Amino acid sequence: MADQSDRASTAARERLELADWRRRITDLYVSVRAEAASDPARAWRHWRDAREELFRSHPQSPLPAAARRDFVARHWPYDANLRFEVVVDPGPAPVEIAAMTTFGLGEPMPGGLTLALPVSSGGQEDFTRIGRVEVPFHVGVRSLGVYWMAGYAGGLFVPFRDATNGRETYGAGRYLLDAAKSADLGPGVAPDSLVLDFNFSFHPSCAFDPRWSCPLAPPENRLDIPVMAGERLA
Repeated sequence: MADQSDRASTAARERLELADWRRRITDLYVSVRAEAASDPARAWRHWRDAREELFRSHPQSPLPAAARRDFVARHWPYDANLRFEVVVDPGPAPVEIAAMTTFGLGEPMPGGLTLALPVSSGGQEDFTRIGRVEVPFHVGVRSLGVYWMAGYAGGLFVPFRDATNGRETYGAGRYLLDAAKSADLGPGVAPDSLVLDFNFSFHPSCAFDPRWSCPLAPPENRLDIPVMAGERLA
């Protein structure tokens, strides 16, 4: 009975710690959105420094406990040319998940498709693509899918891969938006638009410790260019 009581106490404490982590991340992005309205670079410095402190000190840090005390976050310098306001194009009407079998993994898929993205620990997680955005990089426009999570309470999700993966960044890519965990830079000025600032791109928790389970970017969100902005590992 004592063992069961100890386990229940530990589980309760961990859930309260996780609630606190989410609360702090929510508060951080609220302040980041407010600061970025006048000074995106200052907002990015605030975001970078606050995340580093949380990674070092919070009991729900994605880092292994032994790596926390000496952790130093690594980022590329802020690049104002990699902040975009993009309009989400919903594309065709949604189609059933069974239609996934019609498309190869490396082929473009129609808007509105309900699909299962791979998860780092194995298995899949369901998402619906709500549309696509055209990102005007200086080397040319590239397209990214915008997804809505089926789990949690839902939320926008924009993962991506790029040519830095496996060298400077995690091999399975990074996230731009993960609104289920409050990582959301808000809308742009135009209707149906989003702020995508690659300086705020960050690694999923599984990049730091394989005990975490993270959805990964699909082939359609693999960019053929290096995005030298945001969080890096090397």
